[in-house]
Parts: sequence; structure tokens; C-alpha cells
Amino acid sequence: MERRAVFHAGRDAGGGLTGADIRTRLGTVTPGRRRAPRVPPEGPVETAVLLPGMRGDQDLNPDLAPRLPLREAAVLVGLIEHDDGPTILLTRRNDQLTNHAGQISFPGGRIDPGDSDPEAAALREAREEVGLDDAKVSLVGRLDTYVTRTGYEVVPVVALLRPSLALEADPAEVAEIFELPLDELMRPGALYLRSRRFDDGERWFYAIDWQGRHIWGATAGMLNNLAEILGTAG
Repeated sequence: MERRAVFHAGRDAGGGLTGADIRTRLGTVTPGRRRAPRVPPEGPVETAVLLPGMRGDQDLNPDLAPRLPLREAAVLVGLIEHDDGPTILLTRRNDQLTNHAGQISFPGGRIDPGDSDPEAAALREAREEVGLDDAKVSLVGRLDTYVTRTGYEVVPVVALLRPSLALEADPAEVAEIFELPLDELMRPGALYLRSRRFDDGERWFYAIDWQGRHIWGATAGMLNNLAEILGTAG
């Protein structure tokens, strides 16, 4: 197992970013592009190719390209505007879930046929998982679409959240709700690259630790994307 530091030019310790800073910087970013053309379930099996404006587990592991078709999903990257600085809303998944049990993630899930767009899906999932009130949400933009090795095409929807939120976890899905200070994400050295050996070989992923919690994989990859955008000058 190996660990390497990650540093983004323009990031400084403490950050001191406000909701207005976040809105300005996210507003200059083109939303992540969707993969096209889509391959229907009955179509030929092939692996996904990432377009500009897309990221995925295969960025660090080129042999991890998922097979098509990809399943559409969305997550809510919620930044809570506390007076002493923004925090990022995160959850720890129920330990009894079949997939990704006990892992840390943003509220989110599959995009249902009744969802008008990824934003609607992310808000619905946040209502269901943590009881987030839509009236507390101000949508800001999107990060790059993230493709997971398990075959999901995830749109990270960024929103500013007004406290106090009075959140309540759905115990069937969420074991814990917690907040990661944005200043901690922006601190040089907080995000790092880590390797881990699986049955099919060594894999690399982004990671960050906070108060005994280990955040890694796709969630940390999206946090890295957020840090890159917020760490730019201007």
C-alpha cells in the first residue's frame, strides 16, 4: 500500500472561501458532458470512453474502463453556508447495504424515469436519504460527470445549503450524516493518492481523512474535482 500527496496550484491553506466565491467559480465551469451516443442494453458490449468534461475511476487506473451501457445517477454536493465557513454534507452508508456498505458518499442514487434532470434526481435522493428541505437549497452548477468502474455515470450537482437543516437519516440507507469543513478539503496535503491491492491487482484512488472517517474512491474523486475548481485563481 502506498500513499502520495496531491496538490492543486492556486490552493492555499485555510481557503477562506465564501458562498459567493463558490457560486462565482462554479458559474464559470461548463457542466460535465454526457457520453454519446448511448448504447442500448441489447446493443454490443463495449467499454466506456471518457469524453472531455468527464472523469472516472479509470483516470488513475486505465484498465478499469467499465462496460456499457452505463447507468445514470446523480449526487448532491451540498455546501452548507455556516457563518464560520462552508462545510460539505456527506453520509456514511448503512453497513448492511449490498453495495458499498459502510462507505462515505454524497446523498444520491440512480436517475429515475420520473426525474426531469440530474438536479431533480439529486434533490429527490437528498430528501429521501437525509430529509433535506428543497427550500434550503440553491443550485449552483455541476462538477464533471464521473464514471465508476461499477458502470455508473454520475452527475455531481453542486448546491449551497442554508442552515439550520434539521436533517434526519433514513436508517435503511444512511448510518450517519456529517460535515467536512471546506477549509479542510482545501488544505494542502489533505487530499492524497492511495493504492490498495484487490484480487485483480493494485488500484489507485483519491482519499481524504476526517475525524476518523476515511473518504475514498468516487466520492473523493469528486471532492478532488471540487477542490481543483475552487483552488483556481479569481
